[in-house]
Amino acid sequence: MINSQRKLLFNIYIGFCCSEVILPKLCICSQFSVSSSYQSSEDPGAFAVATNGEPFPWYQLRLPNSVIPLHYDLFVHPNLTSLDFVASEMIEILVRDTTQFIILHCKDLEIMNATLQSEEDLRDKKPGQKLQVLSYPAHEQIALLVPEKLMADLRYYVAIDFQGKLANGFEGFYKSTYRTLRGETRIIAVTDFQPTQARMAFPCFDEPLFKANFSIKIRRESRHIALSNMPKVKTIELQGGLLEDHFATTVKMSTYLVAYIVCDFNSVSGTTSSGVKVSIYASPDKWNQMHYALQASLKLLDFYEKYFDINYPLPKLDLVAIPDFGPGAMENWGLITYRETSLLFDPRTSSVSDKMWITKVIAHELAHQWFGNLVTMEWWNDIWLNEGFANYMELISVNATYPELQFDDYFFNVCYEVITRDSLNSSRPISKPAETPTQIQEMFDAVSYNKGACILNMLKDFLGEEKFQEGIIHYLKKFSYRNAKNDDLWGSLSNSCLEGDFTSGGICYSDSQVKSDTLAFLEENKIKEMMTTWTLQKGIPLVVVKQDGCSLSIQQERFLEGVFKEDPEWRALQERFLWHIPLTYSTSSSNTIHRHILKSKTDTLDLAEKTTWVKFNVDSNGYYLVHYEGHGWDQLITQLNQNHTLLRPKDRIGLIHDAFQLVSAGRLTLDKALNLTRYLQHETSSPILFKGLSYLELLYHMMDRRNISDVSENLKHYLLWYFKQMIDTQSWSDEGSAWDRMLRSVLLRLACDLGHAPCIQKATELFSQWMESSGKLNIPTDVLKIVYSVGAQTTAGWNYLLEKYELSVSSAEKNKILYALSTSRHQEKLVKLIELGMEGKVIKTQDLAALLHAIARNPKGHQLAWNFVRANWTDLLKKFDLGSFAMRTIISSTTSFFSSKDELQEVKQFFESLSAQGSHLDIFQIVLETITKNIKWLEKNLPTLRTWLLVNI
Repeated sequence: MINSQRKLLFNIYIGFCCSEVILPKLCICSQFSVSSSYQSSEDPGAFAVATNGEPFPWYQLRLPNSVIPLHYDLFVHPNLTSLDFVASEMIEILVRDTTQFIILHCKDLEIMNATLQSEEDLRDKKPGQKLQVLSYPAHEQIALLVPEKLMADLRYYVAIDFQGKLANGFEGFYKSTYRTLRGETRIIAVTDFQPTQARMAFPCFDEPLFKANFSIKIRRESRHIALSNMPKVKTIELQGGLLEDHFATTVKMSTYLVAYIVCDFNSVSGTTSSGVKVSIYASPDKWNQMHYALQASLKLLDFYEKYFDINYPLPKLDLVAIPDFGPGAMENWGLITYRETSLLFDPRTSSVSDKMWITKVIAHELAHQWFGNLVTMEWWNDIWLNEGFANYMELISVNATYPELQFDDYFFNVCYEVITRDSLNSSRPISKPAETPTQIQEMFDAVSYNKGACILNMLKDFLGEEKFQEGIIHYLKKFSYRNAKNDDLWGSLSNSCLEGDFTSGGICYSDSQVKSDTLAFLEENKIKEMMTTWTLQKGIPLVVVKQDGCSLSIQQERFLEGVFKEDPEWRALQERFLWHIPLTYSTSSSNTIHRHILKSKTDTLDLAEKTTWVKFNVDSNGYYLVHYEGHGWDQLITQLNQNHTLLRPKDRIGLIHDAFQLVSAGRLTLDKALNLTRYLQHETSSPILFKGLSYLELLYHMMDRRNISDVSENLKHYLLWYFKQMIDTQSWSDEGSAWDRMLRSVLLRLACDLGHAPCIQKATELFSQWMESSGKLNIPTDVLKIVYSVGAQTTAGWNYLLEKYELSVSSAEKNKILYALSTSRHQEKLVKLIELGMEGKVIKTQDLAALLHAIARNPKGHQLAWNFVRANWTDLLKKFDLGSFAMRTIISSTTSFFSSKDELQEVKQFFESLSAQGSHLDIFQIVLETITKNIKWLEKNLPTLRTWLLVNI
């Protein structure tokens, strides 16, 4: 799965058929909302009470392993008029230990009938024994009580008839709507089960370890089609014009990967070199937006089959653009579902950044077909094994298949984004216990996705690309159709690295670097020992370097933003933190990459020759920051000003990033970080300019939101003066490389935001021409958002954009228009946008989190967005689960720009009131730390910034 809000940061969710006779209702399972603080007890003497008052035979959140599923026969008949469904299933189970009950997950479903048959009963066609059904909503579980004990090592068959409503949100089996070009609203039914929502669609063993095979049948009207994980094998015509599609039995897989859709979509198809049929589905009016996704999917699937040395195991792969979807995409095996913005590319309105986003999301979900689907984590505490790997494989696959996108230069943002989170004391380890659905949902965050990817990239750099690839192939083959945990990965990677390939310093080189005849494999604990320091403890290390002639003293400490070394709590927060850091460094004297593993708090390195400067973390492959004490930073700044090309491009990005992060930790003065950026007027690398500009723009927006007018005005003048030549030489076109085009978008957007007259004039001219053409003029896609944003500053332009938003069938265009509308300086217009987002018709509910984020970035909407969240908290919880990514985004995006003590107190009191009501999220503490960090940053650095600007303007 990929989280949709990541794009905000990148620019920035019957065989045993039910009779039509109404069956007597046995039970309604989990019909009530469940508190985030589950009733859970590990006390064996504890007991639970079912909804009918009887004792519930199981008290734990996790299911017992006395019964395991082998096969589900699932029949579903959704009614897209009445918005409900009837369904039935037969589950073949294997009893491991004698038991008197079967525990399943079930939520918001009516159980109409439940029966049990033995293998002998089924063979002799004997009717099933009726089962008593107990429901325990607090754990989203039901218990099937059997009349006689189920015997160990025997198979049984459980048949359940049930029904439910199509959900209104984005989870389970839910309804989604879209408007045709003629203005007709159409409804489809779609599933989204990760992590714990399969139980909302059918009673099941809804944990990743309970893998089984699934045979699915879907009943539908003739005007619709049905899709599922596997190809359709036959369609049966029924009375009344209904059709029933039977799908081939799936491979062994977890419940969260099951998927089915009933819709009226069209498709385009192609075939990979190995014969897999790939199809892209979308609503009929968007046929012309599907072709890029098809091309990318075919190329990427071919790449993965070769890279993993394992063929994609299913005969087909469908990628479907869903009009209403919570995450960015979901990796259901053989039937991947996407937000429209993550799959559909409109040549008229999609920019190069849209193309990069679509490509990386497709790459991410296709990687999951191996990492996650073929090999699945044992439990959600190790979800990073799925998501971290998929994020890492974006880097490998997109670089190989679309080198023109220069994705390698984007990967820094993956790491830099999570460092901001990981440098707070409220961060968490990559692998962390999670039991309740809310806790599990919270695991789908930047730590699992981004930090997971970054430590894998660091490990690849440590082992060598060849041996790393061999290790993950070994891992995938060994655990195919099974479940794995952290140690299984480290074992596979260790076993791919020969003992003789390690030098005395403990570095494993590829065969092309060091020849080895030894056949003894490396002991598993070598890699495990190193990598557990990265997965089982939170935070990120800071490597402090001090050069004294030809000697380097190095030490590691925990890097903390907003906590300064002179603060009384700093020392306590450093205790018991120690990483095994694979260091790399280069010097002014040589391009050689030197390597050393730092396993202790301090160490000393001897340089072979005298050198002017030393640069650690070569090419920024390591997940750590570096501080150069003494004259170290001054020497690097001097080198950048004299001849920046002597430092690798990725090292220059790393220096800019580390310098500004160190300012937030009180380890470097702001004027020194700003002085480092002065060399950018000579820089020619677009990714580096992009990064440097982003920090300077961040400072401007911080001052603007706080209304520190003298500093914001001086920053505005400085930015327009310093980058004037770059701004003025930009063409309003889609020409150049991917990064040149993205830099153009950022430069021109900033220029217009800062009121640069030539920029405003050109954008206004293009917007007027576009309006006069009734929206038919093709404006270059990379400047479209800028033109719309300038046009939105007038009442006539804003109203026209809102009309176009409602009529547009391009999700890329709608995103750009919505952003432009959110930049209005009129609060009544921002209020109207929020009202439309809450209503969910013109602006879909799925886009509400992104809308609130955009409004909160607007100085005029800064307080407005937060006030709305506080006043409408209960209504928001009706739309989004408490722990959902959307809800966490809403909370963080409307508060994390705050930087005053009054705002901190206001937010703290609100969170305390929620916690008192039983609602608590990790994001609460993250937000409070972030605001505290902002306050301390301003107190420490505002005078320095003010003085520096006066000197440098």
